[in-house]
Amino acid sequence: MVNNSNKKFPKEMFQKAQYDESLAEKIEKPSLSFWQDAWLRVRKNKAAIVSLVILTLLFIMALIGPYLSGHPTGQNVAHSNLPPKIEAISDVSWLPFDGTLTNRNGVTLTPYEDRQIEESYWFGTDSLGRDLFTRLWEGVRISLLIAFLATAIDMVIGVSYGAISGYFGGRVDNIMQRIIEILSGIPNLVIVILLILVLEPGILSITLALAITGWVTMARVVRGQVLKLKNQEFALASKTLGARDFRIIYKHLLPNLVGVIIINTMFTIPNAIFFEAFLSFIGLGLQPPDASLGTLIEDGFKVILLYPYMLLVPAVVISLLMITFNLLADGLRDAFDPKMRD
Repeated sequence: MVNNSNKKFPKEMFQKAQYDESLAEKIEKPSLSFWQDAWLRVRKNKAAIVSLVILTLLFIMALIGPYLSGHPTGQNVAHSNLPPKIEAISDVSWLPFDGTLTNRNGVTLTPYEDRQIEESYWFGTDSLGRDLFTRLWEGVRISLLIAFLATAIDMVIGVSYGAISGYFGGRVDNIMQRIIEILSGIPNLVIVILLILVLEPGILSITLALAITGWVTMARVVRGQVLKLKNQEFALASKTLGARDFRIIYKHLLPNLVGVIIINTMFTIPNAIFFEAFLSFIGLGLQPPDASLGTLIEDGFKVILLYPYMLLVPAVVISLLMITFNLLADGLRDAFDPKMRD
C-alpha cells in the first residue's frame, strides 16, 4: 500500500528557490599568481622563515658590522690576544664575554686588568691586536661577495648553455654535452692551482676557479627542463607564428624555469662559501692581511688550544650561513614544486 502522507503538507509551505545570476561567476577562493602562491607556502615553512631572518641579519651585519665596534682595522700589538669582553654582560658568569681567559692549567687570566686596557673588544683580538669583531664582518662581506659573484656567473653561463643545448638538440646537444663531461672530470682543486700559478691568489682567481666548472650542474638541470617544455603547445604555437629560436628560448621557455633556476642558485651559494673558506684555509685563497671566513678560521686553528675564541666565532658564523642557505633552499624547492600545493 502506497504511503500518501506527503499530501498532508500544503503548498504554501514550499517556496521556489531563487537563482541569482550574479553569483554564477563568484570565486570562493581568491585568485593567486604563481609568486603569491609560492610565498604563501614559504610562509608555512617555519625553518625557511627563520633562516630568511637570520640571513637578513647576517647581510646587514656584513654591511654595517665593521663600523660598529669603533676600533680601527689596523694592528695594535699592545692589545694582542685579548679575550672577548662586552661591558653590558660582563657580570654574567656563564657567558664568555667577561674579558677573562682560562689557560691549560686552569688558571684564570685577566689580560685587560694586567695591561690596564680600558677598551673592550667584543670578540677579542688576534695576535697582531686587530679587532676580531671588525675582521669577522669584513670576512663575511668578502666571502659573500665571492660566493654571489661566482653564483651569478654560474647562473648566466649555465642557463644559457643548458637552454641552447636542450632546445636545438641533435648534433649541437651531443657536442655541448661532451664538453660538459670533460669539464666535470677535472677536479676543482686542480683548476684552482693552475689559476694561482697564472694569477695572484685573491678574489679574482677564486671567483674564476668557482665559475669555470660551477655552471655545469645548472646547465644540466636547465637542459633537462627545456627538453620537457620545448614540445609543449605554447612553444610550438610561438614557433608556428614565426618566432625565432632565441626568442622562444628567452621569452617563453626560461620564464617557466624561474623556480628551478632560483632553487639551484640557492644551493650553489653555500657550496661557493664553503669552497672559498676551504681554499683560504689551506693557503690557496685570500692572503693576509685580507680577511675572509676561511682565513679567520685558519688563524684560529693555529692557536685553538690557547685562544679558542678565535676559531669559535668564525666557525659559528660560517655554520649559520651554510645551514640557513640550505634550509631556505629546501623551503623554496617545496614552494615552487606544483606537487606540494594544498
